[in-house]
Amino acid sequence: MTNFALIGAAGYVAPRHMKAMRAVGGTLKAAVDPNDSVGIMDSHFPDAHFFTEFERFDRYIDKQRRSGECIDYVSVCSPNYLHDAHVRFALRSDSDAICEKPLVLNPWNVDGLAEIESSTGRRINTILQLRLHPAIIALKQKVHGSDRRHSVDLSYVASRGRWYHQSWKGDDKKSGGVGTNIGVHFFDMLNFVFGTVTDSALHLRNERQMSGFLQCEKADIRWFLSVDRNDLPAGIDSGRSTYRAVTVDGENVEFSDGFTDLHTASYEAIVAGNGFGLEDVRPSIEMVSAMRTADVELGRGEQHPMTRQAAE
Repeated sequence: MTNFALIGAAGYVAPRHMKAMRAVGGTLKAAVDPNDSVGIMDSHFPDAHFFTEFERFDRYIDKQRRSGECIDYVSVCSPNYLHDAHVRFALRSDSDAICEKPLVLNPWNVDGLAEIESSTGRRINTILQLRLHPAIIALKQKVHGSDRRHSVDLSYVASRGRWYHQSWKGDDKKSGGVGTNIGVHFFDMLNFVFGTVTDSALHLRNERQMSGFLQCEKADIRWFLSVDRNDLPAGIDSGRSTYRAVTVDGENVEFSDGFTDLHTASYEAIVAGNGFGLEDVRPSIEMVSAMRTADVELGRGEQHPMTRQAAE
């Protein structure tokens, strides 16, 4: 049986990781979070040890290692700015790591992780779930099956309340800002499908929204990201708080179905030795890191249709 440990058990995405652990026949041996609102563990692994202090969690993991009962994988679901530290902890504990997006906030952090990966002989796996979505795989095959250049619009509104901006997610130094926190896996998907980015322009950046234009090898891409509920398009179901859409040459690419099951597909690939590693994630980290400090240039590239309304 595969043994897991989990850092960040009370977070939004942690239940998807617990579900995936069960799906691959694994067991959660221990979890840690300074917040003790982790009743969800009863639905998955009620016998797992739980700690609110990292030092006690560290002691347990080290005891397992010294007794020859190593943790196979440490899954990292902590706040973004702590990911690289917790991944290093995993490798130093003689475990492989499974890390939520974004793996790190800046590309030089990837370099540091590559060094410890080499010195320990352990592996860092990243969650790039959209690469496993059947609709995205089919789109990539279609794009790479022709020489045509495509016009793409990416729109993603994940409406968040006032709490968001008071939490670590609203602090750019901890979350990386909107582009990193809610956008990095979409930028990875765009790179995966349409090829290397050759040019980038930023049109809007604030605490709630970002937008810009990308030129990739096979596409010109207008993108818009927001955590503001006022950006939800008129006419969508009033009960919905999230809107995601990708259009290619005016045709919608439907990939909402099955979105929450992609973590299980990710874990299945990882335990089979086919997870995504550091070099897979590097291009998207480079993109979002550069966007964080780029000048806003409204005259460069094509603006996304939602940009003008958001800027008003």
